[in-house]
Amino acid sequence: MSTRRTTRQQQAVSSILERHGDFRSAQEWHALLRESGEAVGLATVYRTLQTLADEGTIDVLRSPAGEAVYRACSSGGHHHHLVCRRCGRAEEIEAAEVERWTSATATAYGFTDVTHTLEVFGRCADCS
Repeated sequence: MSTRRTTRQQQAVSSILERHGDFRSAQEWHALLRESGEAVGLATVYRTLQTLADEGTIDVLRSPAGEAVYRACSSGGHHHHLVCRRCGRAEEIEAAEVERWTSATATAYGFTDVTHTLEVFGRCADCS
């Protein structure tokens, strides 16, 4: 986290994210915290997840159902994900072809300062 003051509840959210590598919703993170004995309110979980996402220290994406899901970011910088629809397991993937295509397409249409996200959803080997 940044130089802002971190509360015990915020540290609990950060800690549980670091212990699990899959994408989960705020409600699922909240349930895990409660199961582990942490007294953290759902609103605090939402606020902390949003702050961490804004800081770029966690990944956030939309599930196929449209729900925001979060996980600790295991690498810095721009990256993409391959995500299991069933268990939430995620792999960070390289996508050089996507980067080239995005740049070329933006240039062809006169766009600058372009950003993008790419999430590929499927079933992992364990869930297939």
